[in-house]
Amino acid sequence: MYKDELIQLHQFLVYVLKYLDDEYEVKGECRDYLCLNISPHHIHRTKAEHKHAIFVLSSAISEVIATNNGSTSPNVPNGLSELVKRSRKELIRFQDDGTVKYQKVTM
Repeated sequence: MYKDELIQLHQFLVYVLKYLDDEYEVKGECRDYLCLNISPHHIHRTKAEHKHAIFVLSSAISEVIATNNGSTSPNVPNGLSELVKRSRKELIRFQDDGTVKYQKVTM
């Protein structure tokens, strides 16, 4: 996928998150995404950073839906969590100058 397509997907997922925020309280589930400090408007960020943000955001959205709707299989959030871990490793591997700042949120 091209970087501009990833940015468009990232923007779409932000819209989905905003819609879910109107329906449910999603601050707890999207904490990891907010700690990334990256948005679709940050076009200067790398393709790997946007890809990681998409996986983190997708994972948060799936948790919100699974928690509040209950009709989603638990395999979906679990699978997305695994993609988040893999993309984080890829992000660290391609990180060249230390500009990526990821803070793990502890509860």
